[in-house]
Amino acid sequence: MAVKDAVHAGGVYRRSIGAYLRTIAEYPADFWVMAIAGCFWQILSFSFLSILFQNVNAVQGWDYHEMLLLAGFVSIPFGATALVWDGIWDTGKMIVEGDLDYRITRPAPVLVQVGSKHVGMQVFGEVSLGLGMLVYGWIGSGLGLAAVPVGVFLLLCGTVIQAALLTIANAANFWMQGRTPVVAFMLTEIQNESMRFPLTIFPVAVRLALTFGLPLAFASFIPVQILTGKTDPWWLIAPPIAAAATALLAVLAFRAGLKAYDSAGH
Repeated sequence: MAVKDAVHAGGVYRRSIGAYLRTIAEYPADFWVMAIAGCFWQILSFSFLSILFQNVNAVQGWDYHEMLLLAGFVSIPFGATALVWDGIWDTGKMIVEGDLDYRITRPAPVLVQVGSKHVGMQVFGEVSLGLGMLVYGWIGSGLGLAAVPVGVFLLLCGTVIQAALLTIANAANFWMQGRTPVVAFMLTEIQNESMRFPLTIFPVAVRLALTFGLPLAFASFIPVQILTGKTDPWWLIAPPIAAAATALLAVLAFRAGLKAYDSAGH
């Protein structure tokens, strides 16, 4: 039964995302405007690091190319989440407007329907430049082709963690009864302000909070440490465990929110 349900959910997701991608193809100008807009943040990030390392040799023992690797591991999972799970940002809006009622009555997982509601078109620019920084940092750090499978695996774990944390943050709107995903915005701000730098520059309390409280470190900082040999290889088991745990918590949080939901008219 579980396999059958998973196959059904996968089919719903594929058709929903496919429908939205077809609508994007109908308006190519909108696509290119959003894609170009998505490049700007990554250009600023790359420019900042380039200017910074014209004046310093390292940041807490991390050189220029390692910092580019870190920036890539932040950008790509975040962008990939916008590609495959961007609809989750509309949870609060759907709760307030009652659009969630329609999803509940359909014979398909509500969470899958919400997450696949649309695609963030800006992601194509973000991921492209993020991948460029990752490749540049990868080569400059001396990482070869043999490490690519591990890198891809860690990026996938990071994407799951990112999507799961955003799901939990947006599920908070079931209880906050608001249209704006305040908690999700706070999560994004924390990530943008802190995870683009080595966690070692922060106090111990902050490092613990961003590793075991909000496991953002398992999506970027720890994977880069693994690849560059800054930490023991046994840490490789940590990102998939963190990904599985956050995904489970995301499903439970959303289900709890659905149980608390009493439609927009109440």
